[in-house]
Amino acid sequence: MSEPVGATLITGLRKVVLVLFSILLVVLLAGASYQFFSNRRDLRLHPPPGQMIDIGGYRLHLDCTGQGLPTVVFDSGLSDDSITWYKVQPQIAKVTRSCSYDRAGLGWSDPSPLPRTSRAVAEELHRLLKNAKIEGPFILVGHSLGGLNMRMFAALYPGDTAGVVLVDSAYPDQYKRLPVEVQSYNAKFLRRLGYFEDTMLIGWPRLSGWCDQWPAEIRAVRRATECRLQPWLTHLAEYRAFDESSAQILATKSLGDIPLVVLSHDTSEPGPMATAWSQMQKDLTSLSSRSSYVVVPGSTHMIQADHPQAVIDAIHEEIAELR
Repeated sequence: MSEPVGATLITGLRKVVLVLFSILLVVLLAGASYQFFSNRRDLRLHPPPGQMIDIGGYRLHLDCTGQGLPTVVFDSGLSDDSITWYKVQPQIAKVTRSCSYDRAGLGWSDPSPLPRTSRAVAEELHRLLKNAKIEGPFILVGHSLGGLNMRMFAALYPGDTAGVVLVDSAYPDQYKRLPVEVQSYNAKFLRRLGYFEDTMLIGWPRLSGWCDQWPAEIRAVRRATECRLQPWLTHLAEYRAFDESSAQILATKSLGDIPLVVLSHDTSEPGPMATAWSQMQKDLTSLSSRSSYVVVPGSTHMIQADHPQAVIDAIHEEIAELR
């Protein structure tokens, strides 16, 4: 006796679903394998240029070049690592010791068990420098979120701080001062983080060409440090910790008479966003009685990338003053 037409149709649909599921599974496994072996290859071809220093059960990457005092220490912005200073650090290393590093979970550094607040980051940086036997005093250079971290370091360790350079630094509670339009940017940023969190393990950013977007001179090494899941999980953790980091910074004292240079990107284009950002950058100069404020014409938020000489000049200024 033959099967009813409905039962035959259901059986056929089950077979189609099973075939489609099998194809999907094969594609996902192939993508995951591609990502895994590509990542291992990239890290093998591009090992950390500096040292991996244990700071208590996990290691941070520290890259120091040049000789002399004061030592210049760089911290990068949100969703960035030590490579961002590749146009600046070699020039500073010609005149004094220059150290860039990767925060925990970024670049070549191991992830950290601690929350990604500015206080935790500053304490980790202090342990890193101590364990690496890098003595102060330090000129602290922080871009964007790294500016908050360096402010916290200076507050916690003023005796180790000789000067501070803030490169288009983030501002505590900045989202309360920026116009409401920034909320759409934040939502887009979170969607971007979610996209990489969902697709990085199956290799889609590599296959889609996203991992080849950087300038040719750093493209290969950026693939090694950025085209992995861990950095994107860290980006999200740092972003979510911003309010707590802001509260920590607001609870600290000023820098006193520690030399401070505030570099701001070009905000000459009219609009509430530019006005608010410009005012916050100017407000940062009140942190020290020995401060200066410089707007870098034609620059974007990534001043160290598109106008590196402005950062180099600011650091040279502080080195000369200290010496």
